[in-house]
Amino acid sequence: MNTPGLDELTSADTADGVDQHVVGAVIDHGGTLLLLKRPADDFRGGTWELPSGKVEPTDTDLYAALHREVTEETGLTISTITGYLGAFDYTSGSGKHTRQHTWTVTVANPAEVHLSEHDESAWVVTTDQHPVSAEVQQLIDAHLANPAHRLHTLNNPASTYS
Repeated sequence: MNTPGLDELTSADTADGVDQHVVGAVIDHGGTLLLLKRPADDFRGGTWELPSGKVEPTDTDLYAALHREVTEETGLTISTITGYLGAFDYTSGSGKHTRQHTWTVTVANPAEVHLSEHDESAWVVTTDQHPVSAEVQQLIDAHLANPAHRLHTLNNPASTYS
């Protein structure tokens, strides 16, 4: 999977007039992906999404933000960043031009999800029962189409977590 450099990503964001950076993670464990449900009273409330969040001024780079956000939102620790899936733009609830960069990752102890900002979590094989935005679905589809994902799934049969 092609993984652009962090400087390349942030330079492109600056050139594109991005006001706010968000990082997201497709967490894959044996072919199941972790989705989180936003609180009903939140921006995009009630929708399912990937673990994601704003890059803070204290984050040294996008990877540091990714590690922090996954831990904050799920209680999980990233073991490996396995690839870059892409980015999408949107307007935040405060009106900022926002770009979310998303990577595929693996985590230690996937059964130990502890939510701090979401109402529910689900390990899924498809998003049929947990609808996500079109942008997130494109990222998930790109991940599932990657031959490395298929090899990982064959070598690590899915376990069910709730």
